[in-house]
Amino acid sequence: MAVKKSEGKNIHFFPILAKYDKDKIKIEDKGLERYINLDSENIYLGAIFANKMFSKQKVPVVERLINNLMRTEKYNGKKVSSYKVVKSAFEVIEKRTKSNPIQVLINAIEHAAPKEETTRLRFGGISVPKAVDTAPQRRLDIALRNICKGVVNSSHKNKKSVTLCLADELIKASKNDPSSFAVAKKNDLERVAKSAR
Repeated sequence: MAVKKSEGKNIHFFPILAKYDKDKIKIEDKGLERYINLDSENIYLGAIFANKMFSKQKVPVVERLINNLMRTEKYNGKKVSSYKVVKSAFEVIEKRTKSNPIQVLINAIEHAAPKEETTRLRFGGISVPKAVDTAPQRRLDIALRNICKGVVNSSHKNKKSVTLCLADELIKASKNDPSSFAVAKKNDLERVAKSAR
């Protein structure tokens, strides 16, 4: 962890993205491409983009994964602990797959992001489900949320550590494996939407 001076404040940052080559990363999904940010080399401890409209897409995708891991009671508000989990998981992924873990994360997001979902329309006294296309920003949010939910669910009352569970979930989702929690949730959403067309 390093410290930067900015406007009289000390901002702590973690150079996790500098370790991996970002030039060869391919984003196949053109809808998600502009919302997946890989420009920043650092992940900041403070919420520098909080409460700014449409600035969610400026946050690096790895930092968004770390922030989503903080949803649980164990890591709630503990960004440094979540950072260590993600860093260790990336090292495990690199050893197992012999490929760039950021590319594995991007592939996992692309396979876990639902293309359509359902909404409820009211006609008179009844509500009818209707299939709608999902916005790219929401697709990315849902994918990251489901990946982290799957990690938390699989690590609960399990001998495997959260690090190994995160590595497993990302590898499975990157291969579009239906045993991945995020991919299974996406398939469920799209199946319901297909029946509501």
